[in-house]
Amino acid sequence: MALRPIVFLLALLLVVTTRVSSNGEELLMEAKVPVPAPAHSPMKVLPPPPPQFPITRPPLVPPVKPPTLPPPPVKQPVKQPIECAPLCVERCKLHSRKNLCWRVCVTCCNRCKCVPPGTYGNREKCGDCYTNMTTRGGKPKCP
Repeated sequence: MALRPIVFLLALLLVVTTRVSSNGEELLMEAKVPVPAPAHSPMKVLPPPPPQFPITRPPLVPPVKPPTLPPPPVKQPVKQPIECAPLCVERCKLHSRKNLCWRVCVTCCNRCKCVPPGTYGNREKCGDCYTNMTTRGGKPKCP
């Protein structure tokens, strides 16, 4: 039976202390007295870390240089059919068969638009058209 009065006293003490502490809080709220912050904070509040996005870099591609082409062969200006006759006369003036040379030369000039300089040789100056043209027998056609 002695236990009952002790429990009663403890319960009464608990009710009184709770009421006192809640009254003190009400007084602090009514007076709006700022509560000082503790001198040292046990935990520092850090800002949230920035969101991490996956970093994707473009693939490294070495610069591609355009292919270097050899310079084109030096050609004489393109000739009109009217311009072929005087050039072919000059080309065939030392030939043993002038009329045959002149006729073939005018044909080659009309097709390839070029007559090589001089009376003999220099066929490469007019390019592949002039040098690769052959007769039916496989011989070079243009003089």
